[in-house]
Amino acid sequence: MNIRTATENDAEALVDFNQAMAMETEGKMLDRDTLAKGVRAVFDDPGKGFYVVAEQGGQISGGLMVTYEWSDWRNGWFWWIQSVYIRPEARGRHIYSKLYGFVREKAEKENVCGFRLYVEKDNEHAKKVYEKLGMKETYYLLYEQTKKSGSPD
Repeated sequence: MNIRTATENDAEALVDFNQAMAMETEGKMLDRDTLAKGVRAVFDDPGKGFYVVAEQGGQISGGLMVTYEWSDWRNGWFWWIQSVYIRPEARGRHIYSKLYGFVREKAEKENVCGFRLYVEKDNEHAKKVYEKLGMKETYYLLYEQTKKSGSPD
């Protein structure tokens, strides 16, 4: 298995992953055109983040996106792990662990003070995976307000 930073050639697989994840976790059908533009925007502007993929036998079997949050308290970056998806037939092979290990290794060369992600409250399996890798539930709650246009809500 090859874990690597994604390239624009991986964009279609990442769009597919995001579409599948939204349906699987929230029962939402995302607008494919909006989603494709959103994925491509990351490749067009590295300041938005980057994708990491797991490739096996010429097929992308999983991926995630990293975005950035500046912490003035720590004078460093938090890397947010988002859009995590592993193809159903590839699950149970520790692919997320390998993706996360790649991200942590890449962060060693950067001014990264920590990693964050959010998870569905009822996704017990994902929570156990994250905890096994050393992540802890924080005492923060996540609030949001979305604008109607472009929102999958």
